[in-house]
Amino acid sequence: MIFKDIVLATLQENILYDEVLFYLAEKEEAGESLRFWESSQLGIVLGRTGKTQEDINIENVVKNNISVFRRTSGGGTVLQGPGCLNFSLILSKDRDPQLNDLRKSYQIILNKIVSALQKFDIKGMFRPISDLAVEPGEKKFSGNAQHRGRKYILHHGTILYQFSLPMIEKYLKIPKDMPPYRQNRGHLDFVTNVFLEPGLFKEAVSKEFAVENRETSLSQRERQVLKELGQQERVRVSKEELIAPKK
Repeated sequence: MIFKDIVLATLQENILYDEVLFYLAEKEEAGESLRFWESSQLGIVLGRTGKTQEDINIENVVKNNISVFRRTSGGGTVLQGPGCLNFSLILSKDRDPQLNDLRKSYQIILNKIVSALQKFDIKGMFRPISDLAVEPGEKKFSGNAQHRGRKYILHHGTILYQFSLPMIEKYLKIPKDMPPYRQNRGHLDFVTNVFLEPGLFKEAVSKEFAVENRETSLSQRERQVLKELGQQERVRVSKEELIAPKK
């Protein structure tokens, strides 16, 4: 596995770069990889089937000119920004037969994240289908989603470590679909930060996934695909669509 030590300038580019790595793996032009990124900009990312009217406080988003994007994976809507560390994995289904099972794959992958967190005395707990929570209070600090292909999985997750939690309540509505352990709690009663040093956490996760090599710049092929995807404007949600969603 390769550690892609690459963070791009914008939230949109970072979302797209995950797609690039997945696309190239499925085309057998690349293999497994791990990367981390954090957005310097506040922005909202919808899951593949997320609905702006149901998930977003549109008035606040439009008023404060918050950019909205849509990723190719499922899962819920998330607010991105400083203090939210993202990890992205491109994993071959041949790595473990159980990765072919959606629910089992989340548990296998997230148990490795839990193991890495133990080095910081953080007692993370896997909560189905795709969350990590921590005591006290069984509060969520990590949400995860996947885009599954024929040969590979794109798995990406968030780790809240220094995030401005009130911003979540300001820009996101309470989701209609909740995991049972949420118990109808509002955002501020449900989410929390865990306290870790990002650099050391990256090293710990790299060991869990047996990373062998490290790359710090985009290849020519990656630049080409990233440019092609960017020109399609495939992830950005326009203000017009926010106000009057497509039917």
